[in-house]
Amino acid sequence: MSDLITLEYDGPVAVMCNNRPEKHNAANDAMDRRLFECLKELQGRDDVRAIVWRGNGKSFSSGRDTSELGVRSEDISDFEFIERGHAGTRLFFALPCPVLVALKGWVIGGSFERALLCDMRIAADSTRMMLPGIRHGVVPDSGGTARLFQIAGHGLAADLALTGRPMPAEEALRHGVVSRLVPEDELDDTALEI
Repeated sequence: MSDLITLEYDGPVAVMCNNRPEKHNAANDAMDRRLFECLKELQGRDDVRAIVWRGNGKSFSSGRDTSELGVRSEDISDFEFIERGHAGTRLFFALPCPVLVALKGWVIGGSFERALLCDMRIAADSTRMMLPGIRHGVVPDSGGTARLFQIAGHGLAADLALTGRPMPAEEALRHGVVSRLVPEDELDDTALEI
């Protein structure tokens, strides 16, 4: 399980990496648990000055693994599942240092919402972001729509949540969703340099 998201330290910089490239880093229950473990570990580290969160392979994350929608790895209610996710998501707000997320390829659904909770977002110029929950009969529930509203206003938040359309990186930059665009081959180096 620990290899689904890796956590390494480069001096005072922690590097968290989504590591399910064969699935475009699509999240499942085990990956969520590992993310929350990493965030808890980072919460207790006073030697970390910055966190970089990135993804191996072609995408940061294609969102929830749709082949596992409605399938739980344990016997808990939908409410308990959502509550646990919210508790984990709140860990982003308790980290002792800034979190920079390096976005590339697809950034979809809950993974997009979690990226919105980070302090800074940079993107490869070919990145596409979306909230496709409406297509699956679910609503965005990871706190990102509230953050998207704060960043870019009601119009964009409602547009993305109610249509499920992809937003290209250039549009995300215009709305302030990301702070800069870089060529994909420079993304990781730029994130570490920042």
